[in-house]
Amino acid sequence: MTSQPTPARTRQSVETVFRLESPRVIAGVARIVRDVGIAEELAQDALVAALEQWPRDGVPDNPGAWLMATARNRAVDLIRRRENYARKLAEIGRDLSTVAPPKEPADPDDIDDDLLRLVFTACHPVLSAEARIALTLRLLGGLTTAEIARAFLVPEPTVAQRIVRAKRTLATKNVAFEVPYGPDRAARLESVLDVIYLIFNEGYAATAGDDWLRPGLCEDALRLARVLSGLVPEEPEVHGLTALLEFQASRAAARTGPTGEPVLLKDQNRARWNRMLIARGVTALARADATSGGAPGPYVLQAAIAACHTHAYRYEETDWPRIATLYGLLAARAPSPVVELNRAVAVSMAEGPAAALPLVDALTDVPALREYHLLPSVRGDLLARLGRTQEARAEFARAASLTRNEREREMLLRRAGEGS
Repeated sequence: MTSQPTPARTRQSVETVFRLESPRVIAGVARIVRDVGIAEELAQDALVAALEQWPRDGVPDNPGAWLMATARNRAVDLIRRRENYARKLAEIGRDLSTVAPPKEPADPDDIDDDLLRLVFTACHPVLSAEARIALTLRLLGGLTTAEIARAFLVPEPTVAQRIVRAKRTLATKNVAFEVPYGPDRAARLESVLDVIYLIFNEGYAATAGDDWLRPGLCEDALRLARVLSGLVPEEPEVHGLTALLEFQASRAAARTGPTGEPVLLKDQNRARWNRMLIARGVTALARADATSGGAPGPYVLQAAIAACHTHAYRYEETDWPRIATLYGLLAARAPSPVVELNRAVAVSMAEGPAAALPLVDALTDVPALREYHLLPSVRGDLLARLGRTQEARAEFARAASLTRNEREREMLLRRAGEGS
């Protein structure tokens, strides 16, 4: 054990560790109890135990392992207490005197990865697409319902209901905790990709909290995308998503300043971009192009957009006309207000802010964007570039009032004060 910190600092440590480790704990326990809802409850029980014991005994040397062992022990105790213990024992097929994960039949398609199993389980077709994504973000990403609501641009109670109903449905339908094969895998793949993408985005630009980046989420999402690339090598969208995340992750070190403040793309030191990740992204995008039998899908198009940024050694060298064209293709392939907003940004860089402002103004009455802080942020930037300083300040102030990320709020308030 390490030296004992103050109770307040210990509690903060517990909460931080749980935030980072809860997906792995839930996934490991779900493999024992075969119920993601119960697994989440047992993980929460482990958190309560940590809050009780760590202030008294000190933070363990390996807090993640402590949480996992505690949750797994409680899972074993729970199964032993069940009246149908014998049936469960036969079903799971192992001696519950040990908490080690069960050995499964060897299969060339099998991947011994509990996190990946958790994603596919939460993305079962018995759930709606929205419920699949919300549940996996909750279980795998460790996000709160409020953070998920921000990602979905929907009310928080809606997300909470989706998660509760999803866990109940998985339990009542006896959905297996597994990586599916054949047609079942293909049916779940699209929502799995969406889940991984949203998890990465939450790590790349956190919707709430004091930190602009949550690297752990980015690492988990990127690892899962790479694993999927090996699992389904003939799927261009899998390679497209992997390429997109490689490109995005390559810029992570340059996206924050010395004190953790956000650094905008045009101000980033591109010498700090990770060229190895960029090279991996180029390779993944080439694989996507090689396996594509027709028009590129949404993730391949987004990867191509990200590639345009990473290929520019200076901001001024960015091929904005090509980016605007790619966003136009993306808007036709997967239309959404957020894609239109991003297209407007590209148009502003390719043709000037005056050409883009009408595109942004057309989005101001879209219900899904009314509380979306990036809409007034983009509009403020366009107005500032047009010399309409007072209007720009008002837009940046509104954007600051909408974001729940403290670092982003500070940046937007600073821009509101400057009017640029």
